[in-house]
Amino acid sequence: MRDICHGDAERAGWWLHEKSDLREIINKPDTTASKMLGGALVAQKLCLVHSEVSEAMEGHRKGLMDDHIPSRSMLEVELADALIRIFDLAGAMKLDLGGAMAEKMAYNRQRADHKPEARMAAGGKAY
Repeated sequence: MRDICHGDAERAGWWLHEKSDLREIINKPDTTASKMLGGALVAQKLCLVHSEVSEAMEGHRKGLMDDHIPSRSMLEVELADALIRIFDLAGAMKLDLGGAMAEKMAYNRQRADHKPEARMAAGGKAY
């Protein structure tokens, strides 16, 4: 999914500015200016993920169907958009999201604060 989403974004020109490949800025921050610009670019992409999640929440709150895919709820489509943006950024940065996800899920299975008894205890995680 990472490679598919990033490939689609690349073909659509989302990683180009004029004739510059923006991935070079985020992957090779060899100067102070590149570090700052690369950091800002990654922050921008993460904010776009956040905006998709916020749109999903709003669609869920209002019980809306999606404008572009009317057979699907806005919640469903905006969450898909968030995943697409996450996979795209991971592809641009060559991150191993699949490996990280498997390791994180394995870690979470062992966490004491992720067990039902810990969640039900006073002061436990409500959500």
